[in-house]
Amino acid sequence: MNSLQKQLGPVMIWAIGVGAVISGMYFGWNLGLPEGGPFGLLGATLIVTVMYIAFVVGYAELSCSLPRAGGAFVYAHKALGPKLGFLAGVAQWVEFVFAPPAIAAAIGAYFNIFFPQFSPTSIAFVVTILFTLLNIHGLKYSARFELGVTILAVLELLIFAGATLPHFSWTAFSHNALPHGWMGILPALPYAIWFYLAIEGVANVAEESRNPQKDIATGFNTAIMTLVILALLTFFSAVGVGGWEAIVYKPGETTPSDSPLPLALGLIVGQSNILYHLLITIGLCGLLASFHGIILVAGRVTFEFGRVRYFPKVFGKTHLTRGTPAPALLLNMGVGFLALLSGRTSEIIILSVFGALTLYALSMISLFRLRKLHPELHRPFKTPFYPWAPLTALVLALFCLIAMSYYNQQLLLVYLGILAFFYLWYYLAIPKTVRNSSLALESN
Repeated sequence: MNSLQKQLGPVMIWAIGVGAVISGMYFGWNLGLPEGGPFGLLGATLIVTVMYIAFVVGYAELSCSLPRAGGAFVYAHKALGPKLGFLAGVAQWVEFVFAPPAIAAAIGAYFNIFFPQFSPTSIAFVVTILFTLLNIHGLKYSARFELGVTILAVLELLIFAGATLPHFSWTAFSHNALPHGWMGILPALPYAIWFYLAIEGVANVAEESRNPQKDIATGFNTAIMTLVILALLTFFSAVGVGGWEAIVYKPGETTPSDSPLPLALGLIVGQSNILYHLLITIGLCGLLASFHGIILVAGRVTFEFGRVRYFPKVFGKTHLTRGTPAPALLLNMGVGFLALLSGRTSEIIILSVFGALTLYALSMISLFRLRKLHPELHRPFKTPFYPWAPLTALVLALFCLIAMSYYNQQLLLVYLGILAFFYLWYYLAIPKTVRNSSLALESN
């Protein structure tokens, strides 16, 4: 089998959109505070929020017009040709395959609070295996789980804000507000992007939506509204309790923490309080929601490459009875294990963001190109404020990509090395007839 089953409605799609992203509220963003301080990271977050809102309304048009599991790969392939389509596909793969191990590392850090006898890395390996198996088991079960943990994760963030905002202090929030001046906004950008990274994964389940032309746009728009509110609420409520240093470094340590919300809550109620343990336990739902959601989406990304034979065709097959992309999910799990062994959460996040920004830029260019080349294409949802919204998203994505490249030159070389490897694969391992054909994309 090489087709996916249509089982998703608008509520499930909203859950996948919010769930895939919501771990960004629980960890990762705090790593931008040493770079920019609270003012610098807030400035970066506002820039990134505008970019994502503009991007989502444009990307929703693409996903409703071309509802395929390949997402950005499909749009760029049709608009820009095979070579740039392949670049969009690889960038998308890097984003979605490298994000789960970063989240798994945070899950390990959270569980380690309660089970210090187990290392965070060993916990991360176990949860990676368990959630890969859950995704192989079936989409219906995966989607229901995603809905449940996403709702719990949203509720936990609201409870966290309710517990911390009464203790908000502007003095604490603005302490050492710009440790590197206003230029600290630029190196803080990738961590602000982590607040919203992977919302575009909604497009990759379009093929499994019962009514993609309607439900995908609804899922995208409601998801981004939910996430903007949660991002700003979490940022202010966490930093305003005891200052940014208190949610980056554990007492007596100099290594940045992957669990900023427990650190903030511990300042108010103490680590022995039942509310602390209750909220931290529920808080794991946010990490699990994103971890599970991105694994689900990443499987579809790898599956699409296998289906069009850019990867070995076995990865374009689905499970005979479950209808899930089992080989693709297993391949992604193996790559995730290698990333976990590096032990570099911050670097993994930045690599994932490099892929995301490349995807955003190519997708907005594809939107403009498709409007020109294929005016007849059925567009059940059209981008509002066209062309200004997608142009804003494109300019800000390129701005963020340039800034990230300047401040992360070694990781840029790693990212370019990954792209170079895949292009060698493209020219040496993929038959020319496959590279130059669009039939695979149009046949399903």
